[in-house]
Amino acid sequence: MSNQFRFLLMLNLCLSLQTVAAEPGLGLDKASQETPAKVIREAKIQTVENRLQQADSYRFSLSPTKTVTYVHEYEQEKLEKTQVYEVFTKPGKGSLAVFKSASQAGQKVLMQDEKFWIFMPKTRRPIRISPMQKLLGDAAVGDLTTLSWSESYSAEFVESKVEREAKESDEIELRLTAKIKGVSYQKIDLVVNSETNFPIRAKFYLKSGKLAKVANFIRGELNEKFWVTEMILENSVVGSRKTVMQTVSAETVDIPDKFFNPSFLIRNNLGNL
Repeated sequence: MSNQFRFLLMLNLCLSLQTVAAEPGLGLDKASQETPAKVIREAKIQTVENRLQQADSYRFSLSPTKTVTYVHEYEQEKLEKTQVYEVFTKPGKGSLAVFKSASQAGQKVLMQDEKFWIFMPKTRRPIRISPMQKLLGDAAVGDLTTLSWSESYSAEFVESKVEREAKESDEIELRLTAKIKGVSYQKIDLVVNSETNFPIRAKFYLKSGKLAKVANFIRGELNEKFWVTEMILENSVVGSRKTVMQTVSAETVDIPDKFFNPSFLIRNNLGNL
């Protein structure tokens, strides 16, 4: 084969490849043909979802976990009352709160499939309750048996990307809207750190649109992991009152499935756990 023939063959091959590249749809998969607007929109949704998932990671673990939480009620900065709860959470099974204070001994709350049940001592059947059932002060059952924000709510940025960049703030506000039934709050306005996505504060709204409560989150460290160690609930009616939900320990444990079996819970008070 002469050098001239080789040159013409290579030139023809290059021209053929350029033609394929110039034709829309040739040599490209369907995903690569998506419009820029759709790609940008999906990237934005993914970003807000990632932020919400990371905010969740400071509130609970994906592994079976036992947490100990103290709920303190304050009046004019003076401690009035404290209740203690142990919460067992197992992904795919639910959450179980065991009341440890003497005045509530033997009581338990089970959360499964967004439904809440309370077990009272010496009763044969659990009682269905609302997640808004009060524990102490402004703390409700739904605040103790933590729901995953990223699984229970859809999220969007309150401000556009241009507005967020113009502010150059270290905070980003997300608006969460309930996408499942049985959640405590219909809407949550959540502010997170722009870099770490640690939750800073939130406003919780009922289905009626009424503001239910305002919370501030305090970062601490448990088992060498950053965690929301305090959630401070401000009373929107009586400014001198506040409720502090303080998580003092969080450990990965082996939780038996029977802990989420109503029949077992009726027969056992779990007081020695």
